[in-house]
Amino acid sequence: MTTVALVEDDMGVRRSLRSLLASEPGLACTCSCATGEEAVRKIPDAGVDVVVMDIKLPGMSGIECARRLKERCPDVAILMLTVYDETDLIFAALRAGAGGYLLKRAATTELVHAIKDVLDGGAPMTAPVARRVVDYLHETPELPGPRRPAAVQAAGADRLTDRELEILEHLSRGYSNREIADTFGISVATVRSHLRNIYAKLHVRSRTQAALKYRGG
Repeated sequence: MTTVALVEDDMGVRRSLRSLLASEPGLACTCSCATGEEAVRKIPDAGVDVVVMDIKLPGMSGIECARRLKERCPDVAILMLTVYDETDLIFAALRAGAGGYLLKRAATTELVHAIKDVLDGGAPMTAPVARRVVDYLHETPELPGPRRPAAVQAAGADRLTDRELEILEHLSRGYSNREIADTFGISVATVRSHLRNIYAKLHVRSRTQAALKYRGG
């Protein structure tokens, strides 16, 4: 059973999301919060797998809430679910540790798929949001082979091994954990182990943060 926490100030939206999760086999909403402050108090003790969070919350913003939750619960996956698709907000959320970014106009089936995807190492995003991220990442040229971009060196990550650099390069191009594993003939568990080492050395908390830092974002 995948456990989910909701952070949404609109009571009607919260109820709708709870009903959606309750109707989906394998998913359960075990924590529901109306503010970022409440989320920071309750979620660390709730032991949930995924947090679905709005950005514009009263008081503490969803971005700040995401940052604090990742500090206390580095393994929790965070999905932003919001009406806002401004580029600055998208990248601020991703840098804060969000693993995915969906617009509220997305279909409910897309949210269910995104919850499962982010737990499998994916970075689910509504199509317009994904396009902006891809455009940003493509602003820098392809990096053939295990090179050490200036942004990575500046981050103090010169201790990355060649294999870690290869995995980070593929991650930054949008490869999933399974695709990376197939590329290098290793298991998904080994990929996850490499990613944990990469995150620690880059001082980041998510694959999107790692990709942004690698590309100089």
